[in-house]
Amino acid sequence: MILKSIFPNKNSNTTCLVLLFVIFLNSIVSAQKHPKTDGVQVAFLSDVHLQDLFGKFSDTDYRGILNPKTGQYTLLRTMASQLHSTRIFNENYFAFFASLDDIAKRKIKYVALPGDYTDDGQPVHVRGLKEILDRYQKKYGIEFFITTGNHDPVGPFAQESGKEDFLGKDGKSQPIFSKEGMHKPNLATENPVVVTADIAKMGYLGITEGLKDFGFYPNKKYKFWATPFSTYTSQNYNYEKALQEASLPNRVYDVAPGYEVPDVSYVVEPIEGLWLMAIDGNVYIPKKNDGDPKDSKSYSEASTGYNNVLSNKKHLIKWVGDISAQAKEQGKTLIAFSHFPMIDFNDDASAEIKELLGPNKWQLNRVPVEEVAQVFADAGLKIHFGGHMHLNDTGIRTTAKGNTLVNIQTPSLAAYIPAYKLLTIKKDNLADIQTITIDKVERFNELFDLYKMEYDFLKSQNTKDIWNKAILETKNYHDFTDFHLKELVRLRFLKDDWSSVFKDFFLNVSGKDLLILANIQTGKDFDFILKNKEFLKKEWTEAEQKSNKILAENNLRQEDFNWTGYDLLIDFYRFRSADELALKDVTKKRAKAYKLLSQSFFENHKAATSKEKPIENQIRLFLIIFNKFMHEVPADHFSVDLETGEVNRKAR
Repeated sequence: MILKSIFPNKNSNTTCLVLLFVIFLNSIVSAQKHPKTDGVQVAFLSDVHLQDLFGKFSDTDYRGILNPKTGQYTLLRTMASQLHSTRIFNENYFAFFASLDDIAKRKIKYVALPGDYTDDGQPVHVRGLKEILDRYQKKYGIEFFITTGNHDPVGPFAQESGKEDFLGKDGKSQPIFSKEGMHKPNLATENPVVVTADIAKMGYLGITEGLKDFGFYPNKKYKFWATPFSTYTSQNYNYEKALQEASLPNRVYDVAPGYEVPDVSYVVEPIEGLWLMAIDGNVYIPKKNDGDPKDSKSYSEASTGYNNVLSNKKHLIKWVGDISAQAKEQGKTLIAFSHFPMIDFNDDASAEIKELLGPNKWQLNRVPVEEVAQVFADAGLKIHFGGHMHLNDTGIRTTAKGNTLVNIQTPSLAAYIPAYKLLTIKKDNLADIQTITIDKVERFNELFDLYKMEYDFLKSQNTKDIWNKAILETKNYHDFTDFHLKELVRLRFLKDDWSSVFKDFFLNVSGKDLLILANIQTGKDFDFILKNKEFLKKEWTEAEQKSNKILAENNLRQEDFNWTGYDLLIDFYRFRSADELALKDVTKKRAKAYKLLSQSFFENHKAATSKEKPIENQIRLFLIIFNKFMHEVPADHFSVDLETGEVNRKAR
């Protein structure tokens, strides 16, 4: 009746049939655009950096050090080494199991590992990873999809290597190398060298062959699988053809004239309607023109990431564009992941970081230039999961053409705060993103007795800057990683990141002093003011009264500023690493105090220059960076519209 009222003429029956046919076609197209992937979940575990603590070497009887607590031999690195590193070497082994157990409990069937899943791509650790993934695949039906990181492989081809900081007998270091003569130990502090080929660094061939069952090669149960070099499409796909073209010699390109290296990017459809794109972002650029093309030492490392893709791996951009177009045409949900970030991971504070610390600090060479996001957004990518930086972050870029890319930085399980990202595909092209923290880990303290032996040896040697033994009193994995970060600041970052003037100032200032300095106006630099409080007593008192008034207006008290400049630095690094997850340790009240401090400073000290007021200028830049780290773009639980790129915070 409704249709007749719309088309009352004599041809209304025919018109109705045409209209019904159009509606039917539209429903088919709509179904193609929105496949039945509602509820499908994919977990992303980045930068696992697995070192197989209980791995066995195939060519030596050496098994590590005997743990009196468990009666097991263990291949572990020293606590001193991991407290000077941006990643934990040992306890992350247990955190990996905790994450996989959590994933299995949630009945998640698809897991992506965006690179750096091993320590350095050594055979002993690759075998250990394969055994773990095989176990969870067999027991829980979990399918794993991995891509390369700059630690696996470290170079395009195999190379000799080793580590000098394993923990050995009597608390001494234990060097383990793949070849004789690579290291001569100091027998006063180190045990004799152990030699095993299983500690060498494998190249692409060893990595892909060892882990071939986890996405690097096609599987009969996949709906579709292809590489940038495939001669087929999803329309004429068959497993036999894919397997034939998947061999490594068919997946190479010229990174520079005369230098041929592999590219193991792939796209896979593990379930109807879902395409996972694993991008190999490693780019190995030759150091000079006359190097050996088959020697990894002839190439620069790949840690720079996508900046070098723009110049030396351009075929990836075309491939991403082609796959994105096919996915859109066929109504597939395309989710990309790789090791490297596609958007500035410093919350757009990189310019201020460069001005404050210099161009060679904080791995600024790893920050992707803006063109990276622009190119891949216009190629059709909507969402990308990255790793590499051991940071929790969300970045958004919209191009001049109106295309939006959302880059989600997945935290590392080997750093503060350990977590993985969980993607749940919802109806209406929405992606729900949760950050699952790994706070409690069984056996995380299993190695503590061995560390005590190491500590006692270091004490007997009167070692300078020895690590804080209190880390062995932590009660859970979260606290352990937090302590790791604080020790990293004390033992490494304070010396490496900051000028001596800035460091000395912050180590001798209180939170209350900083608030008063933010509200004082004397024409003098902060360092001079602090050293001459009595001389500037009137100005100091006036600023203190102004500060108290501001505190009352913002429902804060002086007690809320009972922290030191060093505490502020620690929280600065917490936010840099964990974004809003850091509120668990910083607290919302402390964060509010920091924001009030920044607000007062910016209102009263807008014209600080590095020459006239060096400390004041450095604090200005520091607070700008800190405020950007505490920005409002969600990085915990949020949704992404896969059509528009719009990001919305989920209620906590």
